[in-house]
Amino acid sequence: MSKFLPQKRRLLEEVFKKASDNTTEKSFSGILKSLERDLLDDFKISLSYRSFETYYRTIVENDGDYNIKPAILDDLSIYLEYDDFRSFCLDWKTIEYTVSQTLSKIVINITNKPIFNLPDIFKKNGLGIMEMIFVLLLVTGGVVFSNNKTSQPLSWMSGWASPATDKPYMYWDKDRYMATDSSSLGSQVEIVPMNEYSFKNLKKITRPDTLTTANAIGKVWYDKSNNHIEFFTSFGKHPENEKALKDVTERILETYAGANAELEE
Repeated sequence: MSKFLPQKRRLLEEVFKKASDNTTEKSFSGILKSLERDLLDDFKISLSYRSFETYYRTIVENDGDYNIKPAILDDLSIYLEYDDFRSFCLDWKTIEYTVSQTLSKIVINITNKPIFNLPDIFKKNGLGIMEMIFVLLLVTGGVVFSNNKTSQPLSWMSGWASPATDKPYMYWDKDRYMATDSSSLGSQVEIVPMNEYSFKNLKKITRPDTLTTANAIGKVWYDKSNNHIEFFTSFGKHPENEKALKDVTERILETYAGANAELEE
């Protein structure tokens, strides 16, 4: 099996989805012919629809493998607005995977010298390790993300939630999510289930002219669609077009942020 088979499969799926969204064609061959024209007209990329059909049917539909040339992988990545296939591979993982990787790094803080003696009830009743750890967490709140400098209890361990995230739904309002109790606020507003992480952390940066490589690398994500770029404060999906947000790079900052930023009216 190819080392990059999952990434190639994801690449082909996203290229086909974008091609489907960009045409009124409904048939498989019609969509691929439209893709062939778009690649040539908009990106000066020459790739026959029959070649893409071979890649797609072999890898996506039949769960097989195909040796696609690196140059073609780069071209298809450029179609998806990445610099190359390597950039796509760095960004292809889903939000759920990223969150699960973060949660897997949770560690328990244990001081060298305990601040209290273990009650005899644990010894007498023979509580297991997991039960003891659970009680320790409740008492100390000692769950932190391993890459944080300051230990902070997770909200789901403390049992407290903000009034806003208690609401079942949220919607995007220009530059941030707003909480709501209603599942419908009219056809002009898209209501989605409450996601506490996105609600608290995902915000649009309205002053990209303040971004620099010093304050943005590793801390800012972006989306570029229709020759327009937007910056956000967290990884995730764009609240309006649902494209996966990408890690900001020095090239993107130099081209679209700071003195070259597009400020909204």
